[in-house]
Amino acid sequence: MGNCLTCFKEPSPTALENDTPPATKEEMPEAHPYTATVVQLNPTVAEVSLAEQSLLSNGNHLSSSQLSDSAPAAAIRFYQRRGQSKSAPMGLSDSKPSDVKLNALFDVYKDEDDCILADGIEQLCKDLQVSPDEFKVLLLAWKLEAAQMCRFTREEFVTGMKKLRADSIKSLQARLPEVVVEVERNDESFKNLYRFTFKFGLDSAEGQRILPMDVAMILWRLVFTVREPPILDRWLNFLKKHEQYRGIPKDTWNMFLNFSDTVGDDLSSYDDNEAWPSLFDDFVEFENDQANQNVTKDKDCEGLIITKDDCLCE
Repeated sequence: MGNCLTCFKEPSPTALENDTPPATKEEMPEAHPYTATVVQLNPTVAEVSLAEQSLLSNGNHLSSSQLSDSAPAAAIRFYQRRGQSKSAPMGLSDSKPSDVKLNALFDVYKDEDDCILADGIEQLCKDLQVSPDEFKVLLLAWKLEAAQMCRFTREEFVTGMKKLRADSIKSLQARLPEVVVEVERNDESFKNLYRFTFKFGLDSAEGQRILPMDVAMILWRLVFTVREPPILDRWLNFLKKHEQYRGIPKDTWNMFLNFSDTVGDDLSSYDDNEAWPSLFDDFVEFENDQANQNVTKDKDCEGLIITKDDCLCE
């Protein structure tokens, strides 16, 4: 295109001398000719084309013969179309977030250790208008690839926010619902989130490799905010009643997702010959015992003539 932007600078005295005789003081216009023509004219397509050809010519300036009543407005329109982009609307933008804005946003919430810790995360959640124990906060940690709960490093924050295409609280608020839809609809995305949740719940500072049972139960409830399996309530009830189980190892956590998909809602398809963790065997046995007890109670009532006041099943 050449130096087309120079077409809209004040013409140099040399260029004007080559095209037209010097103007007397009385002939000089009070304002630049662009000012009047841009406001008054509405150039046709042919005139725009003429202006484009003029701008793409070998010369870097428009001659005075080209500065007709239509050419300036056409040239300005061409410049806006080719040389300028429309200003982004307020709110979301698909442009790449800048490191400067992201680091400045991180600095708002960071602690003395140059990390966003519990207090900073709490303030961030307030600004996002979400609760710290809400599903969207887990999704944010997942997208930031946070290595530890209640702790975001600068690198995690800046890199993750770039992937989210967000560099402000407002844009992050708009992106998080999109992530919810992603894990709801995409099997692989949900599996990645599910596996991340186990690692996220560990206290890496303490070198934990097994999730404490109380933490595991909270995280199961949280991660299954979407795509909740039919047996989840019974599973958590079983764990709550059997306090001898103190923790959940990684393999058990990961396999529960396959287990819940396999057994459905009635456990009838469970095969104890498969290589399931023993905890799953205990759960199915417990559930079957509960079901058998209910059946036994029902049979005890068969053939009995009882009144509404003394029903044995109550």
